[in-house]
Amino acid sequence: MALSEVLLLAFGGLAAGVINTMAGGGSTITVPLLVFAGVPGTYANGSNRVGILPACLAAVLSFRRLGVSGFRDARIIFLPVLFGSLAGSLLINKLGDDQFERLFAFLVIPIVILTLMPPTPKESKSSWGRSTMILIFFVVGVYGGAIQAGVGLVIVLALSRSGFDLVTANSIKVMINAFVTVVALPVFIFSGKISWGPALVLAAGLTLGGWIGAKWTVEGGERVVRWVMVIAALGLSGKLVGLYG
Repeated sequence: MALSEVLLLAFGGLAAGVINTMAGGGSTITVPLLVFAGVPGTYANGSNRVGILPACLAAVLSFRRLGVSGFRDARIIFLPVLFGSLAGSLLINKLGDDQFERLFAFLVIPIVILTLMPPTPKESKSSWGRSTMILIFFVVGVYGGAIQAGVGLVIVLALSRSGFDLVTANSIKVMINAFVTVVALPVFIFSGKISWGPALVLAAGLTLGGWIGAKWTVEGGERVVRWVMVIAALGLSGKLVGLYG
C-alpha cells in the first residue's frame, strides 16, 4: 500500500469507529475506502470485519468503565442475532465482487434515510412480544452478517422502539455488533475474503475510534457526530452510485 492509502484507511477508520459507536453507519465510509484503496468488493466486506471486532470490544470496555451496560435487559436478542449473522455471512459469500458492489451502492440510500431519522426512545417499553423480538433481531443478524454497513442504525432504531434510551441502546448495539462479527468473521477468513494489510491498518483506526466514541456518547455528543455522518454518507452514496451504477 502507498503511504496515502495507509493514512486514508487509518484516519478514515478512526472517524468511522467514532461514528459506529455513537450512532452507526461507519461502514458506509470504511467499505468504500477499502474499495478505493484497491480491495475488491467482497474482500472489502470481509476485511472491514477485522476492524469491527476490536472496535466493538474497545467500545464495550469503554462503556462499562463509564458505568453503562444494558446486557441484562437485552439478553433475549443475542441468540437470534447470532443465528441470523451466521446465515447472512454464508449467503453473502455466494455473491461476486460486482454483484456485492452494486448491492452495497443500492443499500447506502436507505442507510442515509435512516441517518436522517434519528431514533427517539419511547417513554414505555415496547408492546412487542417475545416471538416478535426474536424475529426482528434474527433479521437484523442476517443483515449484519451479510452487509454490516448501517446495521448499527437498524439496531439502535429497534432498541429505541423497545424502550431503551439512546446511550444504553448504543452500549447494547456495540455488544451485538461484536457478537455478529465473532460469528461472521471466521466465515470470511475461511472463504479467503480478507485482504490482511489494509484490514489491519483500518482496524487500528477503528479500535481507537470505538474507544473514543463510547466516551463521547456518554458525554452527550451524539447529535454532532450524527450530522457529520449524514454529510459523509450523502457524499459517499453519490460516489458509490456513480462508481457502481
